[in-house]
Amino acid sequence: MDQSAKALRAAFSIREEPGWLLLSFERPQRAVSWSISRPGFQDADQIAWLQVRNSDLTQDVDAAAFLRGRLQDKCIPDAIGMMTSCELRYHLTAAVREGIAATCVMTLGLSNAERVGQRFTPVRPWLSRGLGTINLMCHLSVPLGDAALLEAVSIATQARTVAIVEHGHERVPDRGVITGTGTDCIVVCCPLGVPQERFAGLHTPVGEAVGAAVIEATRRAMRHWLRTYHNPLV
Repeated sequence: MDQSAKALRAAFSIREEPGWLLLSFERPQRAVSWSISRPGFQDADQIAWLQVRNSDLTQDVDAAAFLRGRLQDKCIPDAIGMMTSCELRYHLTAAVREGIAATCVMTLGLSNAERVGQRFTPVRPWLSRGLGTINLMCHLSVPLGDAALLEAVSIATQARTVAIVEHGHERVPDRGVITGTGTDCIVVCCPLGVPQERFAGLHTPVGEAVGAAVIEATRRAMRHWLRTYHNPLV
C-alpha cells in the first residue's frame, strides 16, 4: 500500500446518511474555516455536510441558525457544518510529500457559479444559500500553527481555483470562465499538539501536499459535474 492510500485510510472515518455526509476524527483537530455554524479557528472532532433544498432557506430564514438547529437535532452541535443542495457524492483524494499527508474530501455543484471580481447572481442571498456549491475539507497529518493553517487555506483555495479554471466552464456565455461559487466553504484542519509546522507555502511539503490533494479532488469533481449535469461528452 503506497503512502497516499495509507493516508486515505488513516485520517478519519466517513459516514453517509440521508441528507448528511459526516466526517469523524478519533480526537479533536485544530481547524479554520468560514463555516456559518462554527467559523474561524475551532477545535472539533466532526465535520458535517447538510443537504438542503432551496425551500429550506427562504428570505425569512436565518441560515446560520437553521444549520445550528439541524446539527443540534442530529446530536452533533459542535460539528463544523457546511450546507449544499447538490448531491452529496464526495471525492476523496490524498497526497504525501516528505512524510506529510494531506487528505481532501470535496462535494461540488456549480448552479451557484461565479467569476471572481464580478457577479452573475443578483444580490438575493436567501436564494443562493441552498444552491449547489463547492465544499471541501483538507486534513493535514501534522500539527500546524495558526498562521500556517491560514496559509494552507490560501493554498487550498488556489488549487481549487486552478482546477476549476482548467475546465474552461462558462456559466454565462462570453462573461469569462468561472472561478468558484458564491457560497464556497473550505475547512483546513490538523492534529492538536507540538511541534507545529510554522509555514505552509507552495515551496513547503505542507503546501505541496495540500495543493496536490485539493487539485486532484477538484478535477475529479469537475469532471463528474460537467459529465452529469452540463455536457455528456465531457
